[in-house]
Amino acid sequence: MSPLEALVALNLLPKIGPIRVRRLLESFGDPESILGAAKDRLMRVDGIGEETAGILRGWQDHADPVAEMAEVEHRGIALLTEMDAAYPAPLREIYDRPLLLYVWGRLEERDRHAISVVGSRRATTYGTQTTKKFSYQIAQAGFTIISGLARGIDTAAHEAAVAAGGRTIAVIGSGLAKLYPPENLALAERIADGHGAIVSEFPLHTAPDKQTFPMRNRIVAGWARAVLVVECPAWSGSLITANLGSEYGKPIFAVPGQIDKPSSAGCNQLIRDGATLVADPSHLLDDLGELPFARPSGSLAAAEVRADLPELPEEEATVYAAVTTDELAVDRIIEGCGLPAHVVTATLMKLEMRRLVRAFPGFRYARR
Repeated sequence: MSPLEALVALNLLPKIGPIRVRRLLESFGDPESILGAAKDRLMRVDGIGEETAGILRGWQDHADPVAEMAEVEHRGIALLTEMDAAYPAPLREIYDRPLLLYVWGRLEERDRHAISVVGSRRATTYGTQTTKKFSYQIAQAGFTIISGLARGIDTAAHEAAVAAGGRTIAVIGSGLAKLYPPENLALAERIADGHGAIVSEFPLHTAPDKQTFPMRNRIVAGWARAVLVVECPAWSGSLITANLGSEYGKPIFAVPGQIDKPSSAGCNQLIRDGATLVADPSHLLDDLGELPFARPSGSLAAAEVRADLPELPEEEATVYAAVTTDELAVDRIIEGCGLPAHVVTATLMKLEMRRLVRAFPGFRYARR
């Protein structure tokens, strides 16, 4: 049995979990040895009682790793362990990181620059519109949007990232063969088809339940550089994600809502408890202080941007070249780059979100 097959088998077993498996790995050294160990030896490991040791000894009654891996290959899904370069670097830093990641789509190096956007499944119009505004502009700035593919805020976040031509990762609380909610299958397909990936730590045919969603939340929180909560009531699972993010040392941002609306009670409480209030995407981007420009040498701090550095799409590069360090009226910029007015104004907004230009009163712009 290969190490990967043994890890898949361990991941298929009930009542084990990644923390217990890591304790076992510390004791036995490799996953194959765990599956072949005697019951009394297993029970010497902290957290492994008689029931768990019995499951490990009889693992073949619970798991068929060969069949699982064959179906993974048939479905075109990647299976990642910590030993794989594509395993997300931020997740390596959390103590309860997943043993395996099932990935439908493609992960990229730039996905380490990610913002988690979460909120209520029962989103209001305010929550949905705010989520789309934030997610669209954050994705345009170069960050990957991470969320949970759930109804409401999660769905709006993924849709906006795709609409912006950005990247988004959906971390789901079920197996990839039991995608939930089922009405988001078309959205999942769009994400996997060039806009990011659908990711799960659970075996393919795991159905969602009350335990899988909180487990999913730790990945959403641990993967991102920051967590943004847009709208949620006082009892929302999004608060679990925010609390986990805080535990992992991530900055927490929250959008305020009306004080008499139950749908905003969770966000307002987060702000009272110390989360950073954000009323515009620029507030969050300013606080993070770094934008993930896609360059061979890695990301580039906004303060280091010079005229010869940004690697931009053709239209953005043309407009950027027409902007100077002195304030210029938009009409002068249009004349300088020779593009239609509507293209120039839209492109200037993109450059502003990338922190390459600054807007001034009277529709005037200058390089930062």
